[in-house]
Amino acid sequence: MTTMESEPALDSSALIDLREIEQFLYREARFADEHQYDAWEALWTDDALYWVPVAGSLADPERTVSVMYDNRRRISTRLAQLRTGKRYAQSPPSNLRRTISNVELLGSVDGDIGVGANFVLLESKPRGVVTWAGRYLYRLRLVDGEIKLVGKTVLLVNNAEALPTLGFLI
Repeated sequence: MTTMESEPALDSSALIDLREIEQFLYREARFADEHQYDAWEALWTDDALYWVPVAGSLADPERTVSVMYDNRRRISTRLAQLRTGKRYAQSPPSNLRRTISNVELLGSVDGDIGVGANFVLLESKPRGVVTWAGRYLYRLRLVDGEIKLVGKTVLLVNNAEALPTLGFLI
């Protein structure tokens, strides 16, 4: 997945109103926070990729280790496991709430829209509260007039350290 951190010229045919994009990102975060897995899964395209690289490396995820590198089928499998309620890392499910900020358009790649945003996520479990923070890189596409997720890369601030169990939707 292309990271889109550079700022190529925007393709005017692919532009969506920034406010509409922000609302989509906030909704995606709320679905994840509230464990609304069916609604969250419906946001993804069939060719989607969900990537959490290790140690800040944006090296080819096909050739390097990642915390998570899911294609659309693996996203469905991960969600099916979460829906059972029997995932040890999420029993009981974490209480989650994230804040998304600094939303910016990064350009167009193959007709898709690149968007970056910062996030802070609080995860509360019986063991205590864990703070996750970083940057999201999204690849969005208009499909039948609706914004869909083609890709989501999660660049964790502390990704060079040993990470606690990541058994939820980051």
